[in-house]
Amino acid sequence: MIETFTFPQFSPDRSVVHVGLYTNIKNAAGLRKRIIGAAGMQGEEGDREREAVNFAFVDARLITSRLHLQTAIYQAILAESQNALRTRTVHSEVLWALNPTHNITEALRRYGVSETTTALFVVRIGGSVVPDIQDTMDAAVAGTLQSLNSMERLTDWAAIKEYYKLNDEGALRKPKDEKKVVDNIVISSVAMKSVMQ
Repeated sequence: MIETFTFPQFSPDRSVVHVGLYTNIKNAAGLRKRIIGAAGMQGEEGDREREAVNFAFVDARLITSRLHLQTAIYQAILAESQNALRTRTVHSEVLWALNPTHNITEALRRYGVSETTTALFVVRIGGSVVPDIQDTMDAAVAGTLQSLNSMERLTDWAAIKEYYKLNDEGALRKPKDEKKVVDNIVISSVAMKSVMQ
């Protein structure tokens, strides 16, 4: 149930993205520690460990739709292609793109894996279809792989409204479909973030 998105407008080494949705995460604290540790490791061992966790780990509670996630991925690849990354990697840039503020630490804390994470999108940005990508994801994340179609039941709409400061938003006063309005606002915010600095 890994989904593959292609962005043919980008260079071949960045045009293919694999996304898996994992629930019932059992190793969130260990995974977070592993990601932090890999960043500081030296030599071949460090290279192997960084490759093993070379993903964007995105808290599924804070994603409103497939398009929301795809927009953040697109913005991260675009920033990298323009040599305009604000973070160290294209994968951490996905988290930065999702966060409504420009604070990188806050983006990693809010949208990345934490000790209490129970559901994650695992995103690999690369240049080709990887036949064993699920095995690589499974090796990093102890959880249950789900269809991306089940993402809506995981969304924490109250947290999203709080982070995006939408609780007093006029467009949300008695809309017919509040979730659709919030989804449109956050997608637009992610899409416009890089030009609104």
